[in-house]
Amino acid sequence: MTKMVKEAIEVLRELPEDRQETVARAILDYASNDDVYHLSDEERAEVRAGLAEIERGEIASDAEVRAVYKRIGL
Repeated sequence: MTKMVKEAIEVLRELPEDRQETVARAILDYASNDDVYHLSDEERAEVRAGLAEIERGEIASDAEVRAVYKRIGL
């Protein structure tokens, strides 16, 4: 195991369990070498909810996006 992998694992140990699961799933998907990320049922539901919001017109205006960028220093 490389030094970087060991460092990454140490960082992961500090994350909440749900984030650890998300990262672990992403790593396993990436390591499978099929070059296609497979959404979990939860992720798929989140994407569908986001698309539904867009269809309802529930999106941030350009001014709102700029305000967020300014607030976080981008």
